[in-house]
Amino acid sequence: MSAVHPIDSNVSAPLGTQQWLPFTPNRDFLADPKLFASAARQYYYDANGKPILDASSGLFTTPAGHGRKEIAEAVYAQLLQLDFCPSFTRAHTGSFALAERLTAMLPEPLNHVFFVSSGSEAVDTAMKVSIAYQRARKEHSRTMFVSRERAYHGVNLGGTALSGIVNNRRSFGSLVSGVAHMRHTWLPEQRMQLGQPTVGAELADDLLRLIQLHGAENIAACVVEPIAGSTGTLVPPAGYLERLRELCSAHGILLVFDEVITGFGRTGEAFAAQSFSVVPDIVTMAKALTNGAIPMAAVAVSDEVYRSIVESAPEGAIEFFHGYTWSGHPVACAAALATQDIYADEDLFTRGRRLSPYFLEQLSTLGDLPMVFDVRGYGLLAGVEVRSDGKPGRRGHLLQKRLFEQGLHLKATGDTAILAPSMIFEREDVDRMITTLRDVLGTLD
Repeated sequence: MSAVHPIDSNVSAPLGTQQWLPFTPNRDFLADPKLFASAARQYYYDANGKPILDASSGLFTTPAGHGRKEIAEAVYAQLLQLDFCPSFTRAHTGSFALAERLTAMLPEPLNHVFFVSSGSEAVDTAMKVSIAYQRARKEHSRTMFVSRERAYHGVNLGGTALSGIVNNRRSFGSLVSGVAHMRHTWLPEQRMQLGQPTVGAELADDLLRLIQLHGAENIAACVVEPIAGSTGTLVPPAGYLERLRELCSAHGILLVFDEVITGFGRTGEAFAAQSFSVVPDIVTMAKALTNGAIPMAAVAVSDEVYRSIVESAPEGAIEFFHGYTWSGHPVACAAALATQDIYADEDLFTRGRRLSPYFLEQLSTLGDLPMVFDVRGYGLLAGVEVRSDGKPGRRGHLLQKRLFEQGLHLKATGDTAILAPSMIFEREDVDRMITTLRDVLGTLD
């Protein structure tokens, strides 16, 4: 039998409807497909070998660049040694090694890790942990959650209920009851402010209003993204996260940071909790955990949360009735460990932190374009919002398509282009990205 390439990237026949693409206008896509054929370093390539600069690190997943042989070799070796191991009453040493690596990167006292397979699973797991913790403390009435408008917390039932992006919710109704939403943190006075806005910290007192309305005794946790990423990069005002921490501590509410996007160097430190000097009780992580090579995610919890749940169960009993077939998958662990080695050996978080000022400075030059409504960002994460044409999202979708045609890939939500360059970017990569953006923004009308 002749050898067959694992993925045929040169399909000549028209694409069919057998595959239903996620978060995609499928009919529009099939009429004008945008296909990747390969990737290396900071570039994707189409079937003709045309380079497409990756300005969003895949989907915030690949800060070390594409095609890392170290990860591929670790995955290959692990597949031959131990391809699968259940994590129900069994385990393998790789998952313990990875948990140790992650807790060493996290701020104290986040010293315990539960492995899952996606950011959506991580958020739902964090919700279950929060309720289990409150019940372990005999606080059985604490079943409510507080989130924010314009939040994105994945697409599972719990995460969809937490999310505050209307199009992610409008087709599904109220999936999980008992979720209250604070206002989002963007204000008109913050326009064209890069870094943390100087106004808006008082929005954190929305949590206090909800405590006064529903009673702290009914609220299990407050769940926020340190930087609201998928909605278009909303950076927290100075003092905002600190106030949330203060209110949660005072009222027995767990503070959960969804760091699926901000984790692993995106904000200049390993986690945004460290960049903003605010330590939550629970952190979710995914995406860059394996440099995007294999699906994997995790939930880190504090000593207090872990001990309360574990020590409240009878001896010999399962303390937390939750888990997935793929929890702590040995191949995913191998990919994650190899990824952490790359981050450390190449000092990528420091490299990203050093590139950030130049990235944000060049990005700010787009603010003089008539089509640009706002530019905002922090670290290596930014949003360029174009003026709506009256139909929200139409210009943003058109911008994303035209950028692809001009050799630039990025994520767009609504009318905001989201940039998250990899930490291997050089200044000339930033220059090319900004030049392409400027040129294409000039074609919009």
